[in-house]
Amino acid sequence: MIHSHDQSSESIAAASEVDVLSDMLRSVRLTGSMLFLVEASTPWVSWAPQTESFQRLVLPAAQHLISFHIVTSGSCWAGLAGAPPERFEAGDVLVVPHGDAYYLADPPTAERTYDFEEALTFFRRMAAGELPSTVFEGCNGPGATQFICGFLGCDLRPFNPVLAALPRLLRVRPGTQTGDGLPHLIAFALQELRERRSGGQIVKLRMAELLFVDVIRRHLETLSGEKVGWLAGLRNPLVARALALLHDAPAQSWTLDALAAQAGTSRSVLAERFVHFMGQPPMQYLRQLRMQLASRLLVENGAKVVSVAAAVGFESEAAFSRAFKKCVGFSPDEWRRRGGE
Repeated sequence: MIHSHDQSSESIAAASEVDVLSDMLRSVRLTGSMLFLVEASTPWVSWAPQTESFQRLVLPAAQHLISFHIVTSGSCWAGLAGAPPERFEAGDVLVVPHGDAYYLADPPTAERTYDFEEALTFFRRMAAGELPSTVFEGCNGPGATQFICGFLGCDLRPFNPVLAALPRLLRVRPGTQTGDGLPHLIAFALQELRERRSGGQIVKLRMAELLFVDVIRRHLETLSGEKVGWLAGLRNPLVARALALLHDAPAQSWTLDALAAQAGTSRSVLAERFVHFMGQPPMQYLRQLRMQLASRLLVENGAKVVSVAAAVGFESEAAFSRAFKKCVGFSPDEWRRRGGE
């Protein structure tokens, strides 16, 4: 019965999966921080400390920084600090979602040419637009590598299932599908990074967002049916349909029975499939989604607590405040005063 339902829902899932992804990325306030180009020649090493050490310097309003790197020509070695390096070729993408220290180098044994304080100063000045968009690394050796570096801010709390679904280091290979948009985005980004044009700073920030989202979409499209997690759930027609319904109307008085009926399946089938992919029941997911939406409304819109409570499906301000503090650790007023830290 599950198999037949999934097959009949494929068109629905395909139409809804990007909307759910877009909605969640909007909810966690994905924001470009900086984008720059590195031209490197052997021997060279480009490294970054844990992002928590410079996040406040480059994007004070964000809770967390994500970094990604796209090798546009040549090749190099890359990995997390203290971990064995991997070989990256042109077209490969390296994503460091959880703020770990990392490096790119060629050869992998190349020695660092800048220290911790110099790294912090570089990121602060680059984010402020005080440095050129192209950075040169290395010693004019025979091996040349070019790569784009992007940094983005986002919410980490109370609920970011996209981030939770990603490993400490994500490697995304070049796409083979017709109509792959990433090469076009990369070409446009390279043009913007090489030329000084009016509005270039804001274009680079939006390009950082676009490139990252397209990388995540590419990763999503390559997930196998055996994978589980939030992104893998978007690949399952039934789970994707349930997620679309919850994200379309998070304030609705949902029950498992009502959600199953609208998703076109039974209560038991939906519960089993949702827990398998998402690791939690649908109603628990809905509570976390509501708290994330509320956390954004409290900080961005300055709305009264009672209005935020109603906007995310609570009839009582007191019930909402209790639920919010249980999930987030702060009352709604405290969260607003802290600026969503």
